[in-house]
Amino acid sequence: MPEWVGICIRFAQFASQMLLVGIAAFPLYALRSNERADATVNLALGAVLPILAAIALCATVGGFIVMSANMMGVTLAEIDGTMLLSMVSETDAGRAALGRLAALVTALLVLAWRTDRTGFRLCAVAVLGAVSLSTLVWSGHAAATEGVAGTVHRVSDTVHMLSAAIWLGAILCFLWLLRSSDGAASSGRPAIAARALAQFGRIGTACVALIIATGIVNGQMIVGWNGIGDSLAGPYGQLLFAKLAAFVAMLALAALNRWRLTPALANARQTGEPRAELMAMRRSVVVEAATAAAIIALVAWLGTLDPLA
Repeated sequence: MPEWVGICIRFAQFASQMLLVGIAAFPLYALRSNERADATVNLALGAVLPILAAIALCATVGGFIVMSANMMGVTLAEIDGTMLLSMVSETDAGRAALGRLAALVTALLVLAWRTDRTGFRLCAVAVLGAVSLSTLVWSGHAAATEGVAGTVHRVSDTVHMLSAAIWLGAILCFLWLLRSSDGAASSGRPAIAARALAQFGRIGTACVALIIATGIVNGQMIVGWNGIGDSLAGPYGQLLFAKLAAFVAMLALAALNRWRLTPALANARQTGEPRAELMAMRRSVVVEAATAAAIIALVAWLGTLDPLA
């Protein structure tokens, strides 16, 4: 099987599960209770989140089959039920995949539950998505670290992914709130977006701090300080450098949004027509979203490489 197929499956797993967590969590900390009844939240619960959970479910099944074939040294056509059961019962990666499936199926059931308890459904999906996302540590380099160091590595990797998920989900939600439509500037969406952007500043700062701290821990666990030079000479180190460069670009965009574009949008709403400010914010968030997608693609690729090869 071509290597790019496995990378695409990993990308689908990471992207769908990170967005599932981030989009479900966003209304809980960024929107007021009366705003959660808005069509935006209803769309998330009724369409976006179920689609993300379904994609994550399919990617998990596909990824587990591919991983099983690779670990057993057989082709996809030679995989059978006995081999898959053996993977589930005898390997941590198999048990993690089973737990991921259970969390995603439960999330789909919660999303299918018709109730007015919007906050509860969002919270349940966010928690189940976080459980599902955390199991991905067993499909990367953290799974190879043993003992106490392995536990630290996996906890660090989990915090790293969850922090990134909150940030990524917020980007997509802001993009939705800032989307172009007739009467957008005169509707209530820009006001909600401006307030949520200002409120996200503290949460975003915490996410960035955690991403940086856990990224340092993960890097030390994978290549160590003495192995940085050797790593940079190979494809793993070069892709990691590209990922760090993209992350710095995201930080610059986030700083631009928080310290310049968000205050400008708030002032424009008070003094007149904020169309120009909305357009500038929209462009910035689109670029930030594209950069985040590139980082996830690099993460999916990095997980298939030997750090010191």
